[in-house]
Amino acid sequence: MLLIRNIKVGNLNKVIINFIIYIFLTQISYSETTENFIGTNTDIKILDKISSKNELIKMNVNEESVYKDLVIKVMKCTNSELDDNPEIKAYIQVKDLTKNDNDKVYVFNGWMFSSSPSIAPFDHPVYDIWLVNCY
Repeated sequence: MLLIRNIKVGNLNKVIINFIIYIFLTQISYSETTENFIGTNTDIKILDKISSKNELIKMNVNEESVYKDLVIKVMKCTNSELDDNPEIKAYIQVKDLTKNDNDKVYVFNGWMFSSSPSIAPFDHPVYDIWLVNCY
């Protein structure tokens, strides 16, 4: 009777140890896959509302790019390719060089979403900016 009880406890310990190892390994693989989707390059389209021309700008993260009267800087971008409906998002800062008002440095400072640009719209009288890609 004592031998059967020891065998059951030993089998239960094996199951618990295997479960803990499984959880640990899935957490490691999950953290590796999420790191792979933080991009270093971004594609942004800019529409000049006066001339009705748009232009695709390829940018590196944390580098400023000057487009006519705008200074654009992408602070961070992420891409969720594994989802059925992938979401591309980026934290973008935009300065208008024509404004000398020191109180309002940024015309836009926030997250931009490729699937829903109306969540945080870029409001400018001459230009329109939207996020295209993050890689």
